[in-house]
Amino acid sequence: MKPLEAVAALIEPILRAQDLRLSECKWVNQSGMQILQVAIMRPDGSMDLDTCAMISQQISDLLDQHDEITSSEYYLEVCSPGAERELKGEEDITLSVNKDVFIRFHHPINKMLETTGTLLSYANGKGTLSYRDKSLTKTLEFANDNISYIRLAVRL
Repeated sequence: MKPLEAVAALIEPILRAQDLRLSECKWVNQSGMQILQVAIMRPDGSMDLDTCAMISQQISDLLDQHDEITSSEYYLEVCSPGAERELKGEEDITLSVNKDVFIRFHHPINKMLETTGTLLSYANGKGTLSYRDKSLTKTLEFANDNISYIRLAVRL
């Protein structure tokens, strides 16, 4: 098992006990410092600072008991995946129905390679998106295999 997979497996019970999901676990090098970044969220995609702080302490205590997984010096950062996080997999996309998303397609749909709009539905690898074209609201249908990249979008 790779070190990041071992970390994910080790912290999973902590997250499950608080009804949280692991969004991402990765190593980040910032100014020569090794940072173990653990992005977590609730099933609805939300997160708050107090929960991150509480989970950070629990993960830190647990990892201190397992030096073999993190053999070098590092900093632990527990955070939310972000307001414009990438949606990874069909479960993430399904949880984002009725939210604003940015999608880049492999092949153009309605002459567009990318667009931002509201995800109206998503099931069985197919979705419907409502988007604005000048003053008109339009919809388009897309297949999962045509998605090059998809993330949440913040509308200002």
